[in-house]
Amino acid sequence: MRVLCIGDVIGKPGRKAVAALLPQLRAALAIDVAIANGENLAAGRGLTLATAKELLEAGIDVITSGNHIWDQKEIIPHLDGEAPILRPANYPPAAPGRGLVRFGDLVVINLMGRTFMYDIDDPFRCADALLASVPPGTPVIVDIHAEATSEKVAMGWYLDGRVSAVVGTHTHVPTADVRVLPGGTAYVTDLGMVGPLDSIIGVEKEAVLKKFLTGMPARFKVAEHSPEVQFNAVLVEINDATARATGIERIDRIWTPHAE
Repeated sequence: MRVLCIGDVIGKPGRKAVAALLPQLRAALAIDVAIANGENLAAGRGLTLATAKELLEAGIDVITSGNHIWDQKEIIPHLDGEAPILRPANYPPAAPGRGLVRFGDLVVINLMGRTFMYDIDDPFRCADALLASVPPGTPVIVDIHAEATSEKVAMGWYLDGRVSAVVGTHTHVPTADVRVLPGGTAYVTDLGMVGPLDSIIGVEKEAVLKKFLTGMPARFKVAEHSPEVQFNAVLVEINDATARATGIERIDRIWTPHAE
């Protein structure tokens, strides 16, 4: 099984880049399942049903999320529906939605870190509880949406040998630490993003610089006028017999909208 895990998709530029690049990547790389973090689909904050459908129609099979899942209220009633949209599983049980979904033979789990983020339930023990319900030998991909690199690295080691891959999201900055851990779990600290290249983690540079220089609140907007869009992902190869990863590699592209 070959699974493409795509970093946080940022607004309209990110959605258009996925639609442009994913079909050719699926064919060229013989991808069986494509997963993307979609918590920034709608103008950089949250996702709507329309933006989620746009991603699914582009060829994404499962959409994960994170701390922005509640930003667009209209999506909340749909989180308990049939759409393959996940919210972090370690939100309290009364929260709408689910943090685990099965797509064919693959199980996808969405977790969120707590360091420098919301003080929700323990993602480590939540992972234990979810995996107890998954039959042995099932391939499992875990998206850990977290700020602290140490927390993501810790999750990788904690789940090594129990899942096929642990991939980090949230920072929008791709990391170079792709590896298969000793127990057979593929790992990367952060996938990166699909968003404007000329930006600060996907948003207009000027507003971010103003906030750093003045300490004053600033309204962040997706940098929709960037001439190029970066596409960050990893490809995980999983042994069908053992559900362990046999390889992981970065798949990074630059897409120029006007060239399409």
